[in-house]
Amino acid sequence: MQSRFIIEVYRLPVDNSQQTVATLERTPLAESLHAATAEPYCGALTVPSFDEARLETLAFLKSCGMFDLGYSSRIRVLGEDKVRWLNGMVTNSAQSLETGTRNYNFVLNAQGRIQGDLFAYRRAEDFVLETTREQRDTLLAWFDRYIIMDDVELTSLDADLTAIGIAGPAASSVLEKIGITATNLGTGAFISTKWNAAEITVCSADDNLVPRYEIWIHPAEIASLWSTLAEAGAVPCGTRAEETLRILSGTPRYGVDIRGRDLPQETNQTRALHFAKGCYLGQEIVERIRSRGAVHRSFEGFVLTGRSPAPGTSLSIDEKPVGELTSVTEAPDGSQIALGYVRRELVERGATFQYDGGTASATALPFQLSLE
Repeated sequence: MQSRFIIEVYRLPVDNSQQTVATLERTPLAESLHAATAEPYCGALTVPSFDEARLETLAFLKSCGMFDLGYSSRIRVLGEDKVRWLNGMVTNSAQSLETGTRNYNFVLNAQGRIQGDLFAYRRAEDFVLETTREQRDTLLAWFDRYIIMDDVELTSLDADLTAIGIAGPAASSVLEKIGITATNLGTGAFISTKWNAAEITVCSADDNLVPRYEIWIHPAEIASLWSTLAEAGAVPCGTRAEETLRILSGTPRYGVDIRGRDLPQETNQTRALHFAKGCYLGQEIVERIRSRGAVHRSFEGFVLTGRSPAPGTSLSIDEKPVGELTSVTEAPDGSQIALGYVRRELVERGATFQYDGGTASATALPFQLSLE
C-alpha cells in the first residue's frame, strides 16, 4: 500500500539555528520523493508525516517504522593528533573508543555549559562526528577555534552521505529481508558493508524503547533504499512520529530540551560522560558537580492531566516556579506526556506540579504505555 502525503500546516519545536526556512535545504530523501510538504526539523526540510502520526508511531512501537535522517550531518576527523585533540574537546572518551563503535558526547565551554552534542564514531583511520545540520556550522567553528598547533583536519561528509533510520521490534528482520544482517550488532556498534553494490554503514543506535538502526548511504541511492525497505515492510514515518518516539524514549534534543545554559548532569545523560579520560574543556565543572554529589534540577518525564501546554510552559507548586516543560506530545494511547526540568528534591518527594491548565506528575523514563 502506498503512503500518502498529508498537506497541512504543523509547527514543530523551534530549532536553535539562526537559519530561516527560506535558507534551509531539503534532505536528499525529501528531494527525491518530491515531497508535497517539507518542514523544518533539526536544520533541514523534511517530511512531517506520510499518514496519521499516531499510526506511524504505533509502527515504531509494534512493528517497524523508517524515517529520514537527512537532517543529520557528519564531520570527518583526520590527522596525527586526532585522538588527543578530540579527547580534549568532548565529554566522553575518544582514546578508549574501539574501532567499529560509537559513543555519545557533549561539547562544553569552559564554564561547563553544553554547546552541542554529537556521536563520535571510531573507524580504522579516522573519526566521524555525527550531529545535526542545525549544529554543524556552530560546532565546526567551535572546533576550529581549538585547533592551534594540532595536526587535525575536519571535513564535512554531507555531500557524500545521508541516512535512513529504522526502528521497532521488527527492524532487524526487515533489514534481513533486504540483505543487511544487523542482529549481532551490539548497541553503538557499526559495520561498513555493501547493499546492491552501494557502500553503506549500518549502526545499532541507542533507544530505550525499541531496536533502532541507522543506515548511511550516498544521496544518489537513498530513494532506492527507501522504496526497498517499504517493500520489505517498513512503514514510512515523518518527523511528528519520530518526535513522539523520541519523547517516549526520554531522549533530549539539543536546542529543545538541552540548551546552552544547561549543565551535563542536569540532563541525566550519564552516557555522555567519562570520568577517567583525562582533561577536556569544561571538565573542572563536571568533576566539581560529581564530587558534590548532586545538581539542583534534573531532566524528567511527566504525565500531564489537563490541556496540552506549549513547550516552555512553567511548572510550579503553590504558584512558585520550580521547573519547565521542554517537549510535549500526545502518546498513541491518548495520554499527554512531556519532558522537562524540575527541582530534583521535589521529584524525590513525589510532588505534583501545576501548569496553566493542568497538572504534571514526574514518571520514570522511558514512558510505559498500554497499547492493547
